[in-house]
This record gives sequence, C-alpha cells and structure tokens, in this order.
Amino acid sequence: MPIRQMKESSEQHLVTEPKLQSSVNIPQKSSKTSQNGKGPPSQEPRNAKSQNQNSPPSKNRVRRRGRGARKSDQNDGCMRPSSRHCSVADKPAARPPMADPIVVDAPQNGRNKQEIEMGFPSSSKSLSFAPRPGYGQLGTDCIVKANHFFADLPNKDLNHYDVTITPEVSSRTVNRAIMAELVRLYRETDLGMRLPAYDGSKSLYTAGEMPFCWKEFSIKLIDEEDRVSGPKREREYKVVIKFVARANMHHLGQFLAGKRADAPQEALQILDIVLRELSIRRYCPVGRSFFSRDVRTPQRLGEGLESWCGFYQSVRPTQMGLSLNIDMASAAFIEALPVIDFVAQILGKDALSRALSDSDHVKVKKALRGVKVEVTHRGSVRRKYRVSGLTSQPTRELVFPIDNNSMKSVVDYFQEMYGFTVQYTHLPCLQVGNQKKANYLPMEACKIVEGQRYSKRLNEKQITALLKVTCQRPRDRENDILQTVQQNAYDQDPYAKEFGIRISEKLASVEARILPAPWLKYHDTGKEKDCLPQVGQWNMMNKKMINGMTVSRWACINFSRSVQESVARGFCNELAQMCQISGMEFNPDPVIPIYTARPDQVEKALKHVYHACMNKFKGKELELLLAILPDNNGSLYGDLKRICETDLGLISQCCLTKHVFKINKQYLANVSLKINVKMGGRNTVLLDALSCRIPLVSDIPTIIFGADVTHPENGEDSSPSIAAVVASQDWPEVTKYAGLVCAQAHRQELIQDLYKTWQDPVRGTVSGGMIRDLLISFRKATGQKPLRIIFYRDGVSEGQFYHVLLYELDAIRKACASLEPNYQPPVTFIVVQKRHHTRLFPSNHRDRNSTDKSGNILPGTVVDSKICHPTEFDFYLCSHAGIQGTSRPSHYHVLWDENNFTADGIQSLTNNLCYTYARCTRSVSVAPPAYYAHLAAFRARFYMEPDVHENGSAASKGARTGEVCVRPLPALKENVKRVMFYC
Repeated sequence: MPIRQMKESSEQHLVTEPKLQSSVNIPQKSSKTSQNGKGPPSQEPRNAKSQNQNSPPSKNRVRRRGRGARKSDQNDGCMRPSSRHCSVADKPAARPPMADPIVVDAPQNGRNKQEIEMGFPSSSKSLSFAPRPGYGQLGTDCIVKANHFFADLPNKDLNHYDVTITPEVSSRTVNRAIMAELVRLYRETDLGMRLPAYDGSKSLYTAGEMPFCWKEFSIKLIDEEDRVSGPKREREYKVVIKFVARANMHHLGQFLAGKRADAPQEALQILDIVLRELSIRRYCPVGRSFFSRDVRTPQRLGEGLESWCGFYQSVRPTQMGLSLNIDMASAAFIEALPVIDFVAQILGKDALSRALSDSDHVKVKKALRGVKVEVTHRGSVRRKYRVSGLTSQPTRELVFPIDNNSMKSVVDYFQEMYGFTVQYTHLPCLQVGNQKKANYLPMEACKIVEGQRYSKRLNEKQITALLKVTCQRPRDRENDILQTVQQNAYDQDPYAKEFGIRISEKLASVEARILPAPWLKYHDTGKEKDCLPQVGQWNMMNKKMINGMTVSRWACINFSRSVQESVARGFCNELAQMCQISGMEFNPDPVIPIYTARPDQVEKALKHVYHACMNKFKGKELELLLAILPDNNGSLYGDLKRICETDLGLISQCCLTKHVFKINKQYLANVSLKINVKMGGRNTVLLDALSCRIPLVSDIPTIIFGADVTHPENGEDSSPSIAAVVASQDWPEVTKYAGLVCAQAHRQELIQDLYKTWQDPVRGTVSGGMIRDLLISFRKATGQKPLRIIFYRDGVSEGQFYHVLLYELDAIRKACASLEPNYQPPVTFIVVQKRHHTRLFPSNHRDRNSTDKSGNILPGTVVDSKICHPTEFDFYLCSHAGIQGTSRPSHYHVLWDENNFTADGIQSLTNNLCYTYARCTRSVSVAPPAYYAHLAAFRARFYMEPDVHENGSAASKGARTGEVCVRPLPALKENVKRVMFYC
C-alpha cells in the first residue's frame, strides 16, 4: 500500500507527498497598469461572477455508495475541516435538483467475467454523460479550418446481413476475395443489382433490401498468389447470407440534430465501412489508416525498415452532421528484401560470413518472428509462409527423417529436390508453420512479402528518420489532406453512390476563440515578480523561483567515457550557478570529487558514492545526485532510476553527454527547474490562484487528480500495465502533485487499485487504494479536506468511456466514503485524448497575427462547436505553441460534472493549468495532472525486473489478479515519496 506495506495486499504502490518547505506570503497588489498589458490584473475577471451564478443545473448524479464505512478502521484518515488559505464557505456547493438525464446505452445483462473480476458496481442503472452546458464566450474570436469533411446522410434504408463462410477463413483478405467473387457473379441476378459493403468478417451491408432473406452460394476461388505463371490452385467455399436487421437512419438524424443522446453505433459503423470499401481495395489497410508506396516515395529507416505514407479516415458524428475525418499518416513497413539481405541490414554484412552469436540469433529471431515470407527457390511457385522462429542449429547440421530407417540433410534435400544450392550453410534456417509440424527454409530461399507493417518498437535512429517524414508544416499538411480527398474522389466512389453518401471536398470552417494566457507569479526578490507569457512562452531571466529549495550535499557520477573530469567539473559548476541564479541555495562544490564509472557497473558506482557520502557526513544522506550519461545509454538510465529511488533513496538528475559538451543557458535553466521541483520546491504559481480568483477551485479546498495507464509494447504478451494517479497537494495554488503507481493486469485500462479493501486479522476490513491515500496526503499537506474533486483521465478511447466512468467514478465515491461518513465531494471527470486525428489550421496561413512562429494556430485556441459532439460536453484545446510540424490539439471530454462548470470555466481552468508545468517555461499541450501521471507511469516501468525469455515475452512473478500474474512494484524510499521524483 502507498503509506504502509500490507502483507495482505497483492499489489504495491509508490507514493510521493510533496510538502511546502517554505511558503511565500504575497501581498495583494494595487491596480497595476493592467490595461496596457504591462502588469497583472488586480480586479476580479469580468466573467468570474457569471461562471458561478449562471451555471446550469447538473444533469447527472450517481447513487451514493458506501456511506456507512466503519470509522474504527479509518482513524488515521478522518477528514475534518480546518482553517483555509482563502476566505470561503465551509461546505461544498449545494447540489441542484436532478434534471432529465441523457442516458448512455450500456450493457445491462450478461456482464462478462472480466467486469465481475474488476469489481464493477453492482447497480445496472445507466450513467448519463454530462450534457453541454452551453458554449464558451471568453477569448478573442477567430476562424480556423479543421480536417473534417461534412457528408450528407443517406436517404435509403441500410440493411445488415450476416455472412457465414465454410470452411472458415481467418484471413480478412481471403474473405474479401470470396465476397468480391460472389458480387461479381451474382450482383445482377441473385443480389438484385445491389452493391454491398463488406467488413471482411461476418457482416454485409446494402442500401435497400436484397431479393432474399436467406441464401446459400457456392464460390470457387483461385489462389492468385500461388504461382507467377502456370496452373493455380482452386478452392471452393460455401457462403450463407442471412438478413439480420435494418439500420435506423432516422435515429441517426435525430442524434446528429441533438434531439437524441444515444448514438446509433451500428448506423455509424455501416457508413464507415461503406466509405472504406474502395480504399481497402486500393491501399494497404492498417487499422483505420491506408498506406501505399505510391502516395510518396518510401524513405529507408535502417535495419530493413522503410516508411510508407498514407492517410487516416474515420466517420464521426458532429454538431454539423456527419463528418469524414481525414488526416495524413506514416508508418514503418518491412522492406520487401530477400531475407538474407534483411538479416545483413540488421547485423551488418560482415556478420553473414560467420556463425551467429547467441545475441545475434536472438536479435534475428525477434525481428523475423511473425513476418510473412515467400519462397524464391521454386521457379513460378510463390508459396507464402509466416515465420515462427529460427532453428537453433546451422543449416548444415539440420537433418530430418524421410522414412523409418534413413535421414536426409536439409542441404541435400534442397539440392536434390529443387536444384537449389544452399550457400550460407553456417546460418540457421527459418522455421515456418506450427511447432508440431515445422518446416525448414534456408534464409536465402525466401523473400519478405511486401506491405507488412512493422509493429515492434523502433530504435532512436529509426524514430528520428520516421519523424522527418511525418513532420509537416501546417500548410503542407493541409494541402496533402486536400489532395488525398481529391484523389479518393468520393463523388465517383461506386459504394458512396450506391449508399447515397455525398462528401464535401472543402475543409470545415470552424468558429474558435483564443483564450488569454494567465499571469504567473515569481518570487518578490527577483527583478520580475510576475510574468505574462507571450505566444505560450516565457523565460527565467530576471525571475526567481517562488519556492527555491536548498541543496547542500550533492555528488556527481560520470558514466561517459568521452567526458573528461575537467569538462564534467566545469558543467557542474555552470549548473550550480544557474540553480543559484534561479533562486535556489545550491552549494557550488560536490561533497566528494566527481566519480567516474563504467555504465555496466551502475549499481556498484551508485552504492560507492552513497556510502562514501554517508561516511563523510556521519549518516547524513546525499540530497542530490547528478549523473552524466552517454547519449546512447541503453538500460543505464532505467537502472539508475530504479536503484536510486527504490534501493538507496536518492534524488537524481541525469544529463546527456551532448549537453555537457555544449553548455546551453536555456538547457541549464530547464534542468534547474527540474532539480527544484524534485527537491520539493515550486517554480511558479498562477497569480489568480494566490488571489483566490479561479472559479470553482479557489472558493473551497479543491483537489485536482490526473490518471493514466501505460501498457507494454506490442509483442510483450505478459508484462503488466502500469497505472499512475497524481493529485495536487498545495491548494489553492494547485502546482505540486503527489504521485502513486501500481502494476496491474496486462493491458487492463481500468485502474484497478483506485480503491480496495482487504481483511486484516486484527482490524477486520481495511480500506486503501490510490484515491484514498492521496486524499489523506492532501489533508496532511494543506490541513484541510478536499471539498471538490476534478479528475483528468488520460488514455481512454471513446469505446471505453462508459466502463471507465462507471468503474472509476464508483471507486472515487467509495474511497471518499471510507474516510468519513457522508463525505462525498462533488466530482468532475474529464477524459483527455491526444491520440485523435483532428487538426486545426489557420484560416489564412499568410496572416502572421493568427499564427505562431511554426505557422500553427496560436496557443489558447479552443473549439467547442461544429466539429464537436452533438450533445455531450467536449472541446478541442491547443494550449501550446508549435515547435515543428502541425500542432495537435488535445480533446477534452467532460463525462461527469457535479461541480456545474460552465464551458468557459473548464476551458480556462484547463488552459491556465497548462502554464504550470514544472519542467519548462512553455505552456504544454496536455493538462499537467494528466502529463504528470503519464511521466509517473512511464518511470515505474523502469522499476520492473522481468525474467525475459528467448521468445521476447516477460514472465512476471507475484500475486495473481484474476488469472493474470502481476508482480508488485518495489517500494519507493520515504524521502523520494515526498517529492515529484518523476519530473
């Protein structure tokens, strides 16, 4: 558990409890030339009053649960009101009466096993998502363009048919070939001239009815890929088509008009499939994107990979009706090389002249597993296989039985059977097929099949090369999107015509507003006591941190061979001076001379320095460890963080060699910001927070949560997911965040440990979990109990909205009730999405007053109309200035709102929070609570020590969650828990 370790708990948390070690009393300023832009505003914002008074009644509430928690078990966490920083009411805002809810269709029956194991609330009553309370008014009005192309709804009935193919086929490509042949043969007869759209699996859709309700067809399919020339294999399939249902287009029309709140998902899915049908035939489909070598010349990424360009396409419901969202896309594909050349690129050409080492064998096996290859040694025959592995022996040693008494070598077999001489007999063979009946193919007899996306992790060089391809200026991206729409020629698409769908060829023109940047407060001893960011940026010149910390005992370890001691010493001196200039008290000299160590001896070096400092200062620990790392350091960074934070209890700051040699003032200033927050300080706070002028935050003690779950990379089939939750600890400033992390079931998106109970032999039922512990931490840090909760949840897709809200809101409720009877502060639950494909472009790329330096829209640009949800409370916010490429706005979806936020209230709060990110002097693209949760979850992955098997999967040892074995994370040291160690 986060605060104390319980043997009964199968999972373990890591908790940080940052505490203000020095508070700053800021005197209230008199009116300071706020009208001319040179000083901060001193009066109430003009909209603050209206935001509190004009809030519409809440349209959603959840039934209270767990009010009668046993007080005897919760003595340490009793929440009592006490004195506050601001003069505010003692109780939470009164709840308005319930209005007619907008009900989300939810599964009522047949709850699956996972839901039961996850502890879903027993109530089957549907939750209702927050309705839009109106539209925002704050900010400067402007017009932007969005990559949405509006579509007319079909005026025809859409029919759904079930498809059964016998024998069953697992490949969607083969399924599509079968159905294409069926349509070719029977469209003008049995199908009644209908041109159906097919999803590649079990569903077929038509505009209008076909002449039958049930019919069986016999289809013969020729395997075109079997041979280049000559006779081809022919297979026969039975296809049964059966009428299922008719899609309700009237329902869809009402939903798009805002008259119904439940989206007709089947109708939307049909339209999406219809508009994808032609592209699937033309391009290589990957998820919702389509790629081709012909869109743009592929660029080599190295080690047998190349980039393919393409486009993303999705049908979306919006306030203006149906929209087709089109965006450019790039992905890594495996080059269609002979396998022997592919291996040479991975290992280097010299590697082919000798037997593979164990490490090379593992590397090649990992790269080729699952890759589809075709044989080249059989003339016109082009049989295709999927690689399952590599032989452990070289080809020259491989033999197989040909009858009961004799064996034949693979080399002899290929020579005698095909006249093919194996040259690289010292290399292993590819294994294709399953383990029970594996076939051996020499590497030089195979070629990689074209059009296979590479789904494994790219190395740094490959990522850099791919980013060069994907990074497009807004004007170029907009032009490519428009060109893609023209090339797709939806007006000529036979499927769109069949279903009566017409697509606009113009980007949507959308009303937007540019929210003002907030004033930031710095320490009064600096020349500039406050600051108004310009175009999302500012700097630390003439400013001092509002809470600068003291660093007396620090040391440095140099793991980089290319950095000499004198260079390292000079860098450390410059960094110490920058920390002093920025407002910290930083000892200019390390407690011991800079220690040089090899990267492969990280644990030995860390412990040596730790104990040397302990001995010198008679038990007093180091306050900070600086570490100089090679630019390409492999696992060194993760190992260092794990040892420092879970074993030794050291706060560390790592610096790469390239920055040590090229000392840059801006870099040093950013590092000093990170060091200060890691030591427990604060760099800046919102001026409105100090003067209690943030609506629905400043009036009563408010805690702001951020939550995220990070999942293992593709191919890791058993590694746990990592959940992280952070919460503000310094109301009313909402700048410092404590963080908790825990491991949970593989690829489980719901955060399992928000609230939990277990049986203690002495105390009986004991409550715990991340929400409860962070509420207690807030009470200890501020002396007050939170009377309002704002919860930013990252990483949730639209299909998961209902389950995440149902489960996690219930956990928040139970955590609150476990602390004090009837303690149920109102909750606002906001999902933050970055992985979407909506892009916003300036209406005029030549107007420098409406763009930043990169040509992107200005920071603070918010859109809550036209391209947003027809009825629900969502908005797009571009809170950051672009650096390169096209800015991606964050999509915020308010799923639940008991605090009665207006559109202006939640939009301005979110935008202002983006200026409080501790690691830089720029506004960031995602609300910092969600950003910090992501950083904490990513950091915790370094704490895991999996047993990696040869097949690349990680076997985790530990307690079981359901049927999944989850290893608990090691506990953080106490002094690490108290600070924002993940920054």
